[in-house]
Amino acid sequence: MKLFRSAWLPVSALALAALTVVAAASSAAPAAPAEHIHFEDITRAAGIHFVHNNGAFGKKYLPETLGPGVAFIDYNNDGWQDIFFVNGTRWPGHPGRVTTPALYRNNHDGTFTDVTKQAGLAIPMYGLGVAVGDYDNDGYDDLFVTAYGQNHLFHNNGNGTFTDVTKQAGLWGPNELSTSAAWVDTTRDGLLDLVVANYVDWSPEKDLYCTMDGVHKSYCTPESYHGASLRLWHNNGNGTFTDETKKAGLYDPTSKSLGIAILDANQDGWPDIAVSNDTEPNKLYINNRNGTFTEKGIPEGIAYSEDGVARAGMGIDAADYDQSGYPSLLITNFSNQMIGLYQNQANGLFVDVAPTSEIGRSSLLTLGFGCFFFDYDLDGWPDIYVADGHLDPAIETIQHRVHYAEPPHLYRNLDGKGFADVATQMGAAFDAPRVARGAAYGDILNDGALDIAITANGGPAQLFLNEGATNHALRLKLVGTKSNRDGIGSVVWVKSPTTSQKQMLRSGSSYLSASELPLTFGLGSSDRAEIVEVHWPSGTVTRLTNVAADQILTIREGSGIVHAEPFRKRP
Repeated sequence: MKLFRSAWLPVSALALAALTVVAAASSAAPAAPAEHIHFEDITRAAGIHFVHNNGAFGKKYLPETLGPGVAFIDYNNDGWQDIFFVNGTRWPGHPGRVTTPALYRNNHDGTFTDVTKQAGLAIPMYGLGVAVGDYDNDGYDDLFVTAYGQNHLFHNNGNGTFTDVTKQAGLWGPNELSTSAAWVDTTRDGLLDLVVANYVDWSPEKDLYCTMDGVHKSYCTPESYHGASLRLWHNNGNGTFTDETKKAGLYDPTSKSLGIAILDANQDGWPDIAVSNDTEPNKLYINNRNGTFTEKGIPEGIAYSEDGVARAGMGIDAADYDQSGYPSLLITNFSNQMIGLYQNQANGLFVDVAPTSEIGRSSLLTLGFGCFFFDYDLDGWPDIYVADGHLDPAIETIQHRVHYAEPPHLYRNLDGKGFADVATQMGAAFDAPRVARGAAYGDILNDGALDIAITANGGPAQLFLNEGATNHALRLKLVGTKSNRDGIGSVVWVKSPTTSQKQMLRSGSSYLSASELPLTFGLGSSDRAEIVEVHWPSGTVTRLTNVAADQILTIREGSGIVHAEPFRKRP
């Protein structure tokens, strides 16, 4: 079955900072309203039949509550976003299904084909998260899958297959409970390093008995276990990695990390690392530009809630949602804690503005996991999506206002003046309660609108098609030469008559998941961008002027535009 959107539209983007060139007053009409946009559940019609296996068999093992993640990846370089789902499997020695991750190839018509076995990815593991990046600069994106027990690095062979190179790469062991991961060029040497979050020191042998009602075993909180440090694996440039966690100043065994976001917090041109921690203070590692980092979560204001409490941080993302020129941070938390929206004050301080906004009020009772900024209505202002779901069905018998399956949040950005939760306007299927975990966005039809993939703990994944947006947009694929091949860490400035935006191309963010690498800039009613400026990690700058909207551009470092293709139109 071929799927097409009801109206052709251009794409989304994060609202970004003012450019050095100030726009003259424009007579362009205001951006089109978002009232007619909705998200259509196309999971079955698209041929997606993935169901997560958390291996639960009654013992209430802690990792069963965590996964899974999801990633958009153009693994075969055909210009279309494919989808990779992480999966768990049964616990050794216990009943259940033996399951593997799943890779779905995009058929270019809104449908997908399961190519897991052909791709060499049908490998059982207790998988949790995923990161996408071209670590060896061969032009094909690779997959790093986090897991309980052993993480896996899958090298993309460039012929539709992957090879597990974990041992050869020096990544075999230590066995940990790893969660989110991100590829980042920490030293700007043109090679992608790997940052991996670890949760707690848990194993079946160390499993503790916890109960909510005094009778039945329940999943323990992370407070019951010792923490675990995240790890930084330095890319040696020969296909191998070296653990430089301690050398980089990132070692901290008190952390209980679930999410990683890469951002340039202080706008000095070097990537920093923000980490969401569960019942421990969140961390903000500022890049010292010499291979080391300094942790500044407390002095910069992201470590705690406004009342000084270390919350149960889950997902995390960063964006310049208010067009201040500085990225702010979004962190999802446990029920009864509300989401944190840490606004960057551009002076080394973040302030949580959620408690005084619609975001705080509407998220108080929900438990958020996957989250991201994306411009679903293409008006040039980044909106927010949050996937919700609790940990244990028994929560409803203990806290009657809290539910196991929960509807999502979709916060529309009101031109930087606040947010409105519009999830109920996006369709009954979209707003339905689910036990959600991972979430990512990508344009599956190459028509400019950002679609959403969501995973559920112990349940089916869902794919939602973005329908009804009519604003213009521009999509950019970056190809590094001096910089890493994906251009990760590049900062792109886009100026149009109605928007002024800045975006960093990043790996990671959300929760256990990876959104697509191409950047999408919503342009509202503007049919062109006056300026597109790419600042590559190498220091090279690519500047384009008078760029028409509604097309996908491939920009190569040092060469400029090497390919241009209009958004796909439909009858």
